[in-house]
Amino acid sequence: MAEPDENDATRTARAVVVALLGAGVREVVVAPGSRNAPLSFAVWDAAAAGLLRLHTRIDERSAAFLALGLSRTGAPAAVVSTSGTAVANLHPAVLEAAHAGVPLVVVTADRPARLSGTGANQTTEQVGVFGPLVATRDVGADRPPGWLALWLEDGPVHLNVRLDEPLLPAGPWVLDADERAAVTGSDPQERPGPRWPTTDVPIHPGPRTVVVAGDDAGPPPRLLAQAAGWPLLAEPSSGSRTGSHALRAYRLLLETDLGRSIERVVVAGHPTLSRPVTRLLGRDGVEVLAAPARGVWPARPFAVDVELPGAAPHPDQQATDPGWLAAWVEADRAVSRRLDALLGAEPGLTPYDVAGAVARALPPEGLLHVGASSPIRDLDLMVHGWQVGARRKVVANRGLSGIDGVVSTAIGAALGRPSSSRAFALVGDVTFLHDANGLVLGPDEPEPDLTIVVVNDDGGSIFSMLEQGAPAHADRFERLFATPHRVDLASLCAATRTPHWRVESLPELEQALASPNGGIEVVEARVRRDDRRALDERIRALRP
Repeated sequence: MAEPDENDATRTARAVVVALLGAGVREVVVAPGSRNAPLSFAVWDAAAAGLLRLHTRIDERSAAFLALGLSRTGAPAAVVSTSGTAVANLHPAVLEAAHAGVPLVVVTADRPARLSGTGANQTTEQVGVFGPLVATRDVGADRPPGWLALWLEDGPVHLNVRLDEPLLPAGPWVLDADERAAVTGSDPQERPGPRWPTTDVPIHPGPRTVVVAGDDAGPPPRLLAQAAGWPLLAEPSSGSRTGSHALRAYRLLLETDLGRSIERVVVAGHPTLSRPVTRLLGRDGVEVLAAPARGVWPARPFAVDVELPGAAPHPDQQATDPGWLAAWVEADRAVSRRLDALLGAEPGLTPYDVAGAVARALPPEGLLHVGASSPIRDLDLMVHGWQVGARRKVVANRGLSGIDGVVSTAIGAALGRPSSSRAFALVGDVTFLHDANGLVLGPDEPEPDLTIVVVNDDGGSIFSMLEQGAPAHADRFERLFATPHRVDLASLCAATRTPHWRVESLPELEQALASPNGGIEVVEARVRRDDRRALDERIRALRP
């Protein structure tokens, strides 16, 4: 129990840390501030006692995304900030956690209640600041230590902690027997996978069916596809892109007669990447069966005919006509051969070459964090089905598919999964620049071995493949959408003492990927942007 002369702020902060530990939090990211000093001191003492691992970041947005990455691959994490605008900088990561169903604890220091609504310095309305998607608990000093209990589920939790002066403890914190008894859980380790419920009854094998595995779907879609003999259309971050039923070029095949013959779709996870998949799910005459996905909204953006309790196959699931799968596999192989031939004939390095090289370099037990926009879509077209059981983990911020905070999230994901044989991040140049602060680490901060591959085409190439990239808008496209930046990434990396390599050919890239030096390093792959729309049109024309 705290010493009798400890102040209310110190007692409250220590109760919060005990609650975090009791809920299984083993990673805490602190952004510096004055109002959150009691929390920072309490976290320091808990880290010194070996009860958690402390990380510090000077930028609250980077800190929150670091905590998000830690929570995605390892023990649940918390981020601690001071009051005022600092809290607002946590919001992007909180929204991503809410929509992706990632357990994240957000601890914001606040002024005491008597100062609310008075215009006091760095004081705003923090209760409910993250909106209706995130529950807030307003924590005060009007209860004795041990009063706060915390349960973590899928998604973020917000603790708004009101702290009054004095803000510094009288001395170090040594947890007593009661406080240690409240701390449960194990040492930091990769979280065990969730339990996957099966379909409640076998799915009739008759209709021409495909299985769509979106983000974070896990193994069940692959198991169902194998049991029923159905093609598997799995996004790279689904956790299902393994085995013989996973198709590489599915989004090209959906626009063919074979794709138009689909009668039924089983959906798991959160599909976000492909317009052909979106059109398939909204097509008249196609029955949609869907298993629950993580995230704050259980509703789907497409009509669902049958809700399934899970996507794992029922033990009595029967297989369909093997000719259905064989037709898809044959078509996929044919298109893949043509795609490889097309890319092989392209002069210079293409974004698809970069994605393919990273996919080939990812070893068993490896980790890959993929940025939004083009990189994850390029990877989607370049990845064959990986070996079942090889434990390659591919993750991405697909809850809201933003480009913000990706560098910090990737660092957190690598730190949260120290068992990875190798860790990569694949991002675009605009995404990289959006979170360049993620490279700012203090000398005492935990640092993972992480190779960040930046596909640099000096702007936002994804827009060239969308409607606004049509020739009719060429007079304003560069300024409004492509946004060339002309940043010297080597100099930017040098400013943070981050090792940097620039490559412009596939052999150079493969050599760089095969020669890690440890710590965080950046491999910049220079590619063209002026031909991206034409290249994409040629790829879409490969459909049989």
